[in-house]
Amino acid sequence: MLKFLLAFIPRAVTQGIPLMFGCVGETITEKSGNLNLGTAGIMYVGGICGVIGSFFYETKVGAQNMTAFLGITIPLVCCLVGSLLMGLIYCFLTVTLRANQNVTGLAMTTFGIGIGNFFGGSLIKITNSEVPSIVLNQTGKFFKTQLPFAKGLGWFGTIFCSYGFLAYVAIILAIIAAIILSRTRTGLSLRAVGENPGTADAAGINVTRYKYFATCLGAMVSGLGGLYFVMDYSSGIWANDAFGDRGWLAIALVIFTIWRPGHSIWASILFGGLYILHIFLPTGTELAVKELYKGIPYVVTIIVLIITSLRNKRENQPPGSLGLSYFREDR
Repeated sequence: MLKFLLAFIPRAVTQGIPLMFGCVGETITEKSGNLNLGTAGIMYVGGICGVIGSFFYETKVGAQNMTAFLGITIPLVCCLVGSLLMGLIYCFLTVTLRANQNVTGLAMTTFGIGIGNFFGGSLIKITNSEVPSIVLNQTGKFFKTQLPFAKGLGWFGTIFCSYGFLAYVAIILAIIAAIILSRTRTGLSLRAVGENPGTADAAGINVTRYKYFATCLGAMVSGLGGLYFVMDYSSGIWANDAFGDRGWLAIALVIFTIWRPGHSIWASILFGGLYILHIFLPTGTELAVKELYKGIPYVVTIIVLIITSLRNKRENQPPGSLGLSYFREDR
C-alpha cells in the first residue's frame, strides 16, 4: 500500500498544480463579479510566453552557460506579462466596453490557444525539429529542482518535498488569497463589488478599479499554471495542443470549492489523482475499459456541479453579480 501511495500521490500533486493555479486565479476573478471563461486560453498564453523567453535565452547563451536565476526569472516574467495582457484585454472588453462576459471568455480561450499554437509552431520551425515540439531541457531542470533534503526524509520527503518551487508557490498563493478575501478590508471590498457593484459604488468603492485589479491578478495566477505545466510537469517540452482540458477543469473546480481558494489545495490534488487514476487501475488488454476510466474526472465534475447547484446555503452560492456587466447610470 505504501509503495502505491509513494507512486500515486506525487503524480497526483504534479497533475493537480496547474489546476490549482487556474482555480485560484479564476476564484479571485469571479469574486469581483467577472466570469472569465478564458482561463484555458490564459494558461496557454502563459505557457507559450514562458517558452518564448526561455527559448531565446537558452539559444543565445547556450544550455551550458545558463544561470539558474535568469533561467527561472526570464520565463517567469514573460509568463506574467503575457497573462497580464490577456487579463487587460478581457477587462477592456467586459468592464470598459461592457461586452458579454460569456462570449468574451470563450473568445479569449480560442484566441489564447491560437496564439500559443502559432508561436509554438513558429519556434518548432526555427529549430528544424524532426518532432513537433520544443525541448528546453536546462530550463526544465531549473524548474523541477527539488528541495535538497527531500531524498533524506524517506516517504515523507517523497510525498511532501519532492516538487519544484512552483508547486509550493501555488499552495502559498492559495493560502494568501484565502486570507485576503476573508480577513482584510481589500478582500471585503472586492467581495462587495462582486455581490452588488451598485451598493459598493455608492459606498465609495471604485468598482472599475477592483474589477481590473482582480481580473488581471487572477489572469497572472492562472498563467503560472501554464508555465508549470510546460516547465515542470512536461520537463521543459512544449507541444501544440498538449494542455488538454485543464483550463476547463480549473473553472469547474471554482464551483467545486464554492469560491474558496483555500479549498483548491486539496480539491486540485483530488482531481489530479482522478486524472491519472486510469494508469493505476487494472485493465489488462481491454483498451475500451481504459478509455472509460479516463472519463472518471469528467463524470465526477458533472456530479459535483449537480450537487453544488442543489445547495441552498447562501455562503455556497456564487457572487451575486457574477457574469453581469455593471452600468453605473442604472444605479
